[in-house]
Amino acid sequence: MIGAAKVARRYAKALLDIGKEEGKYLDYGKELEAFLGLCEKTPELLGVLSSKIIPSDERRRILDFVLGKGGFSEVIKRFFQVLLEKERIGFLREISSYYTKLCDELQGIVRAKVTTAFTLKNKSVEKLEEALKRFTGKKVILEMMEDPNLIGGVVVQIGDLVIDGSIKAQLEGLKESLKRGEYQ
Repeated sequence: MIGAAKVARRYAKALLDIGKEEGKYLDYGKELEAFLGLCEKTPELLGVLSSKIIPSDERRRILDFVLGKGGFSEVIKRFFQVLLEKERIGFLREISSYYTKLCDELQGIVRAKVTTAFTLKNKSVEKLEEALKRFTGKKVILEMMEDPNLIGGVVVQIGDLVIDGSIKAQLEGLKESLKRGEYQ
């Protein structure tokens, strides 16, 4: 069986190539996200479209109906039809996520997940965003989350890189140092 990441890369790259050729790759990304949003609001839809129990011609009719009502472009309609025919529509979330990543790379954007113990003031968010922009050399889109267990400080994740400046992590580091006898 082919892995989800491999399927996502293949289909996302194919759609991106078409989008770049036509100068509409951002539009296609929005349409991909819109359809995924529809599937998340109505989980049964993706379940039905992915089901091998339901005959493929019936699933195709359902897909065509939904796409017709949603005002999707012809390219996106064909893209979803191919996903359905190739039994890959169940990988939609992974494809959409990878497509977003590819679009971000083209635009020089990185996404950072920022976790804090409490809501930051706008000025603090702006300073953090500016610091991360200088650090990465790219435009930064922040996804803010709260976790009161951090006590204070901030944890930033950009891709595989994690910068943990939380008080919780500092206390755990101090605890480990005390266990090793480094603070005598």
